[in-house]
Amino acid sequence: MTDFDDIRPYNDDEVRPVLDRILADRELADAVMRLKFPRLAGPLGFILRPLVARVMRRELVGVDSVDKFQLVVEKYMRHMIESTTTEITHSGLDKLDPNRAYLFVSNHRDIAMDPAFVNWSLYHAGFKTLRIAIGDNLLTKEYVSDLMRLNKSFIVNRSAKAPREKLKAAKKLSAYIYHSLTAENANIWIAQREGRAKDGNDLTNSAVVGMLTLNRPKTEDYADYVRELSIVPVSISYELDPCDEAKAHELHQQRTSGAYQKGDQEDVQSIARGIAGQKGHVHVAFGDVLSGDFADTDAVTAEIDRQIWSNYVLHSSNCMAFDQVGEEARSLPYSDKNLSYEPSNVSDERASFDLRLQAVPSDYRDIVQAMYANPVRNKLAATGGGQ
Repeated sequence: MTDFDDIRPYNDDEVRPVLDRILADRELADAVMRLKFPRLAGPLGFILRPLVARVMRRELVGVDSVDKFQLVVEKYMRHMIESTTTEITHSGLDKLDPNRAYLFVSNHRDIAMDPAFVNWSLYHAGFKTLRIAIGDNLLTKEYVSDLMRLNKSFIVNRSAKAPREKLKAAKKLSAYIYHSLTAENANIWIAQREGRAKDGNDLTNSAVVGMLTLNRPKTEDYADYVRELSIVPVSISYELDPCDEAKAHELHQQRTSGAYQKGDQEDVQSIARGIAGQKGHVHVAFGDVLSGDFADTDAVTAEIDRQIWSNYVLHSSNCMAFDQVGEEARSLPYSDKNLSYEPSNVSDERASFDLRLQAVPSDYRDIVQAMYANPVRNKLAATGGGQ
């Protein structure tokens, strides 16, 4: 037993017993059946359910370690990338050491795919895979929690309500992250904020940075502790956001009625849409390790924002949206090839993007445009007005 047993990922010796337990769970087979065969699950569920369960058992036979489980996940991830992206690229890993542990703090656009794409980039560049922070609000079923913890996720307690309980949970999380980095040499991923940046405006929540340093001994200098964490800001950019219309609908509701009531299964639907939807070109840009003489939380927060904005790789969709909201995007570099954006060079992409916008209800089409344009505005602000 350790202090972190209730939040940590599963260890190798726990993998097989956990798999045997969830494979016997009819609810998991039902969920996979509905996902794979949504139209047939109702009338033919009694036939499909045992078939699905048999396939799952066959896929996971002999899996008795975290690495072996992640090899199964990698196969499905590869298929998803081939069917929903035009390409996935990354930059900045040449500045990092595969033998060191880092705390990767990324912008947050997609619930599942953000850490998945960071993990994919690291794994295929010879780095250790991540321990991934996931809120307990997403773990509504026991089998979901088990699957996430098998895939090296650790649990962020967001259900605590009383101030004392919230502080206790935050201190425990801070201690676990520090322990993972320094005692176990394990890479960590955490989003820069709780909840996705639905308007495309990537801003670090200072409370996240504050949590990371809660474990700092009072006798240790703040800047020294930040350097121990080896924080690396990460910018994830999607050419297309599969959830753009749904995000805009939510923001429109907040704008017009002052509130938005999330449905019971809305997070699950967002995860499924993010996985299955077309994403175009995805780029993962790894920044520099935070090694400066940071005085406080605000200074760290500002540096994470600066790196995420300046390293963000723009796509033609961002530049076209920036043009459409009435600002000049010409001469801006876009894509990881550092091409210079000119409207005449992206006529096919513009026609496709215009069709995408036309499919969005007119009441909140402007929100979708701003969602794609905001990364351009932030990059210009971080780089002193463009290049």
